[in-house]
Amino acid sequence: MALAAAVSLPCAAAPLETYGKLPFLEQVAISPDGKMFALVTTDGEQRKLSIQEVGSRQSVIQLNLADRKLRAVQWAGPRHVIVTTSQTGQIPGIASARNEWFVAVDIDWTRKTQRPLLWGVPGTLALNVIEGPPEFRFIDGHPFAFARGLTFVGRRGRMTLIRIDMDAGKSSIVAQGFAYATDFVVDAGGHALAKAGYDAVGSRWSLDLWRAGQWEEVDHLDAPIETPELKGLGRNGASIAVVFREDDRPVLKELKPNGGAWSDPLPLADPDRFIWDSATYRLIGEGALIGEQERYRFFDARDQKSWDAVTAAFPDARVDLVSFTDDHKRFVVRVDSGVTGPAYFLADEGGKTTTPIGNEYPGLAPGDIAPVRPIAFKAKDGLPLTGYLTLPRGEEARKLPLVVFAHGGPALRDEPGFDWWAQAMASRGYAVLQVNYRGSAGLGWALQSAGFGQWGRKMQTDLSDGVRYLAARGTIDPARVCIVGASYGGYAALAGATLDTGVYRCAASIAGPSDLAKMLEWNEMREGPQGVANQRYWTRYMGAAATLDAISPASHADRAAIPILLVHGRDDTVVDYRQSQIMADALAKAGKPFEFVTLQAEDHWLSRGATRFQMLRAVVDFLVKNNPTR
Repeated sequence: MALAAAVSLPCAAAPLETYGKLPFLEQVAISPDGKMFALVTTDGEQRKLSIQEVGSRQSVIQLNLADRKLRAVQWAGPRHVIVTTSQTGQIPGIASARNEWFVAVDIDWTRKTQRPLLWGVPGTLALNVIEGPPEFRFIDGHPFAFARGLTFVGRRGRMTLIRIDMDAGKSSIVAQGFAYATDFVVDAGGHALAKAGYDAVGSRWSLDLWRAGQWEEVDHLDAPIETPELKGLGRNGASIAVVFREDDRPVLKELKPNGGAWSDPLPLADPDRFIWDSATYRLIGEGALIGEQERYRFFDARDQKSWDAVTAAFPDARVDLVSFTDDHKRFVVRVDSGVTGPAYFLADEGGKTTTPIGNEYPGLAPGDIAPVRPIAFKAKDGLPLTGYLTLPRGEEARKLPLVVFAHGGPALRDEPGFDWWAQAMASRGYAVLQVNYRGSAGLGWALQSAGFGQWGRKMQTDLSDGVRYLAARGTIDPARVCIVGASYGGYAALAGATLDTGVYRCAASIAGPSDLAKMLEWNEMREGPQGVANQRYWTRYMGAAATLDAISPASHADRAAIPILLVHGRDDTVVDYRQSQIMADALAKAGKPFEFVTLQAEDHWLSRGATRFQMLRAVVDFLVKNNPTR
């Protein structure tokens, strides 16, 4: 195997671990006053938080995060940095199943202290568990955090809005939710303003406002699967912002807390990319990937002009907004040029000054980064599809070995720019095809809804239609094609070996479902009655329960005629580890060749450096063995 790897390795390739371990620079946030950075760096495995002066880049405090799984780094005023991490575990008496639990730590860099974000909250049983990263308000000159935590009424848990005085280190309950609470909004003064709830069994979404000392329901609607989303304060800083779906597209509507009608709908490009002002907490813009271009729309003309000047400083690159100061005069941006890999910069509002902060992958030279180009083709039934083709450097785009790299979700999408996994495979001499198959999100409802009921069917053949498109153009060798994917992409890899046969010579599944009926049973057991909406979601994509066996790869293991690699993390709380074990047992029973790699203490998202590289090493060795490039 080592000899095959050496023979097929492009001469300019960087070591595989340079691609596969955690990026050197993971997160950067600038303080509201623009004087300090909070940065998270890694050595590929261990994480470290550094708080630095912006001008001198001198560290004033460093904190070893070890191998904790980082989820967010946020400033709460100029003194406090909130670090949110997660861990997989089970809380006896509270949750019977293993879950991913979010915890947060408050670091006061001026006092050189750290403490749990939640402290002394009545009814929390001393749990420092929160529902996602907190929000912040500056009230009477002091910073406050607002987090959704868990408190108990009798023996039943309730989502609860908790207020934390950052300077005093005191916590208190602002509002305790009812059984179906999903989110809260607080006003600029830190008072409860609105909450949303969802009864999944009854398919009922509701919105309550705090009026005259009590909650009052002001709206509700039937929502079997997609529900409106309570986002936060609206554009004027006083109304509440809610995202609805109208005519199969997302729109923003705002409602004044003192009553009245909803505002006219504002069409949105991406309802999950809102931009909030860190000083006034109001909604000031949105970001979205439109086609192949990153676009930001600010509602204030001055903000838009400033941002346009920043992006103009980086022509021919994808520029993402990461963090900015209260006065909107300094921006931290992530720049992906497609040549040098992603890097962080500090830019001023006019874009005249751009200062490099650091590269995500400093070990990669321009010659280690393969070119990525968009492609467009039609599926067999005529549906237009798009995707990306990464070509190995130094190789003619002719009769290349191919890896079909299927994205997860399935309601996600592949994006242009640097992808560490695709780049790693391309560095070993493979062309890499990423298809936004039907069912993918972010490219219009028509494409997404075309995937309903198409697991293992047209969603699968969209991938092999991409292979046939490249083969017809002479770009790839159709006899040297393998399929790789994680999560739903892992399912697609297994389906490529058992359902859509004759296309691939090997398949690698990372955390992929193999028995869909058992997957749904597991989800139902974990989520209880409130999980019924998720069951409706999966049924919409997979089809009726009676057909699940027909599209479950484990049920058709006897049809596998190619080698299969199974990789799965023990701490996966999204796709049960047993899904890969079920597939392994079925393949063994059928006498089919396979390998099974277990990632100890790894979750669904490959959050740890050592096991992320273990996965990549296993996949690349498997490809080299079963689909050599020479």
